[in-house]
Amino acid sequence: MPLESDIVIIGAGVVGLAIAAELSRTNRRIFVIEKNGTFGLETSSRNSEVIHAGFYYPTDTLKARFCVEGNARLYEICEKYQINHKRLTKIIVAADDAETRELETMRQQGEINGVKGLRLISRAEVRHLEPNVQAVAGLYSPSTGIIDSWGLMRCYHGRAVENGASFVFNTEVVGIDKVPGGYKISVKEADGISSLTTQVVINCAGLYSDKVAALAGIGGYKIHYCRGSYFSLNSRGWRLVSRLVYPVPETAGKGIHITLNLDGQMRLGPNVKYMDTIDYAVDESDRLKFYEAARRYLPQIQMDDLAPDFSGVRPKLQGPGEDFRDFVIRDEADKGYPGFINLVGIESPGLTSSPAIARYVAAMVSPLL
Repeated sequence: MPLESDIVIIGAGVVGLAIAAELSRTNRRIFVIEKNGTFGLETSSRNSEVIHAGFYYPTDTLKARFCVEGNARLYEICEKYQINHKRLTKIIVAADDAETRELETMRQQGEINGVKGLRLISRAEVRHLEPNVQAVAGLYSPSTGIIDSWGLMRCYHGRAVENGASFVFNTEVVGIDKVPGGYKISVKEADGISSLTTQVVINCAGLYSDKVAALAGIGGYKIHYCRGSYFSLNSRGWRLVSRLVYPVPETAGKGIHITLNLDGQMRLGPNVKYMDTIDYAVDESDRLKFYEAARRYLPQIQMDDLAPDFSGVRPKLQGPGEDFRDFVIRDEADKGYPGFINLVGIESPGLTSSPAIARYVAAMVSPLL
């Protein structure tokens, strides 16, 4: 590994890849260090692959701002680079009058955030759009879609490599020390420990971002592992809906919803389960909970239609029962670590937000080099 770099990005999930693609346009020496054998093997590839609209998030938060900006940018990127995607649209369904009032609150929040085209629809309109869905009202989102997340990550990776960025896989960061002019990064590779120096460090380590920050001596961050599992529906259920259908969201997630992949396969999920360790096992005993949650708005499904599929783990800043926490994206200069940029708690809508986050970080890096 070369001994000197301008920028080191730790973590090659979708956000790290997006940042690498953006920064590599500046002709800087960029290294992306990833502990796994290739990019995107954790949170970035274990999710619903939804292009979110941006109406879930509080006013003036990074999640709201970057989701709305990222939504528009992702569709542009997909068209330009021919990444497979579909603008399926989405309906959030209300089961009663109280939930209908929550839909109106969400619609208003979406307008504040700059989301275009949101509208409340009646029971009859829900039935017209989705004849199999049972609801008293719905919130229609025309800009929600799905994307091939692997295709997006391959695009980011390819653009970064083409522009001269270097990727180092199967390599774990084990030490970060301040040195004159920047940082010394110690890494563990197959043949032992080596190091390189860099002016700028960008911590995109996802589930391990708090630990990477701590390696540099930056405390105060704590990632909570929150597993979300999915159950697939057999082919009988594939044609029950033609777009994404969500319930009114829960505190820690968006609720067990109906998602479709690009092949038309239908899934239910994800649920919310906090854990002390990272564990991707799908608990088959959750089948009944998934079934009961979904049949509130899709009464045609049967228990036997559900089969365990896969799970992902969210890197949440808020613990069980805690209030909303925004993305952390900051240069830690005020803590004595100039040029050390932490990205912590980048969960949903991280995939949607990735191009917007990349631009934001690039603007932070520009005056440092």
